[in-house]
Amino acid sequence: MGAARIGTAERLVQAAQEELIHSQGLLEMQAVAKRAKVSVGLAYHHFGSKAGLIAAVVEAFYNRLEAAAFDPARLSAADWAGREKERIAAYISFHYDHPFAPLVVGALSRAPEVLDVEQAFTRRQLTAGAYNVRAGQRDGVIPADLDPRLTIALLIGGIRQALIGALTASHRPDRGVLTEKIWVFVAGALRLSQ
Repeated sequence: MGAARIGTAERLVQAAQEELIHSQGLLEMQAVAKRAKVSVGLAYHHFGSKAGLIAAVVEAFYNRLEAAAFDPARLSAADWAGREKERIAAYISFHYDHPFAPLVVGALSRAPEVLDVEQAFTRRQLTAGAYNVRAGQRDGVIPADLDPRLTIALLIGGIRQALIGALTASHRPDRGVLTEKIWVFVAGALRLSQ
């Protein structure tokens, strides 16, 4: 999609992401405006501040992640466990393939403007994940004595920490190996019989 075909706000978000990657997490509105071929005033008009623009970039990242890894229409396995393993593989692949991912889980994750976006994403994950665990329990795949909210919180935290370790390592583990190791952890935590 060419620059002329997307709106100014989208161009600014794209330019800001490119600038953040290029500068390893630093952002100057002048540089973003230059990349987007707009005035600095227009950048401030759309996002209010540098913090607002950074938050918009991170939010766009999480929206793409949700579409890539959490949209049920993208999962093809016939059984619950197979779909969850596909979801984990898509989650890892998205992070491995996206050049902005190391910044989101690394340097930018501590920025105050990112925390609200990240917390909103995590709340959505927790809600959807607990619903999914309950669905697995209804299907008889997951034992009924597991607390869905606590279980999904522990799983999300563990998976996120493993991913952070992989993305920030000097040598990333193979994505297939990482997917398999995370799946073993998830299957064990859920006490899956498979």
